[in-house]
Amino acid sequence: MAAVTLTIGVDVGGTKVAGGVVDDTGKVLVQTRRDTPADDVAKTRDVIIEVVTELAVGRTVEAVGIGAAGWIDASRSTVLFAPNLAWRDEPLRDYVSTATGLPVIVENDGNVAAWAEFRYGAARDADDSMVMFTIGTGVGGGIVLGGELVRGANGIAAELGHMLTVPDGHQCGCGRLGCIEQYASGSALVRFARAAARQEPHRATALLELAGGEAEAITGPMVTAAAQGGDPVSAESFAQVGRWLGTSLADMAQILDPQVLVVGGGVVEAGDLLLGPTRRSFNDALAQRSRLPVAQVRPAELGNTAGVIGAADLARRL
Repeated sequence: MAAVTLTIGVDVGGTKVAGGVVDDTGKVLVQTRRDTPADDVAKTRDVIIEVVTELAVGRTVEAVGIGAAGWIDASRSTVLFAPNLAWRDEPLRDYVSTATGLPVIVENDGNVAAWAEFRYGAARDADDSMVMFTIGTGVGGGIVLGGELVRGANGIAAELGHMLTVPDGHQCGCGRLGCIEQYASGSALVRFARAAARQEPHRATALLELAGGEAEAITGPMVTAAAQGGDPVSAESFAQVGRWLGTSLADMAQILDPQVLVVGGGVVEAGDLLLGPTRRSFNDALAQRSRLPVAQVRPAELGNTAGVIGAADLARRL
């Protein structure tokens, strides 16, 4: 019997640094977490090293994978830019490797989550290809083709949230107008719900009650809770997000013909409120392909552990 190899995965976000020891079946054996000192480059690096050092004590660890919310260079070593952290051209791989004595890779957080779902989650039965959209405050994602992550010439491929959806549409944080992030994200869900609650308060009574009567106080969890209770405006806000997301998934099916399409992120916890309209929109957009095979749309399965599992598994492949 082959010996079990252990690797460490670290998921670095704007608010937390989560780490875990992962075996070669994708099982997280032990976890730890720290708050992210997001405005301090040196302290953020030190927190990552603390997490790795704590997890490695008493264990034979082969390598470390770090998933970071930002643009990572093609060599998987440098964080070129991180919108929610202070990193600019940060040589994170070499710093952590020198401090811990372990081989390290750095990868985009959307890529590591997608890889985890491909290997051990919603697309584990696929052997060739998968596209994953991650629906949170924004829209992220990852693409697997031929059993490998698509990283692009410069390491920054699969920025799925910034595909153009509505010409001259809402301003996006990336500088463009009309990105899918402005129509199929958690932020878009809240924007849709607030606008509808202002315009038709009589159809948003449950939602407005949760928000203390103030449309501007509506949050994503409030929309989910109200929709689950039958609030019309909240359910319709999910339907709007689903319609836009379904068309983008259909575009991916047309362009890449993957085996599986996965929808992940916090908004997916709403279940069929989101996935129902998403699948209907997806099927409507691909009506002309009714006689051809097409990818299934599935919810992600690994939740908040996807980043740790994916980063650890990519490190193992070193």
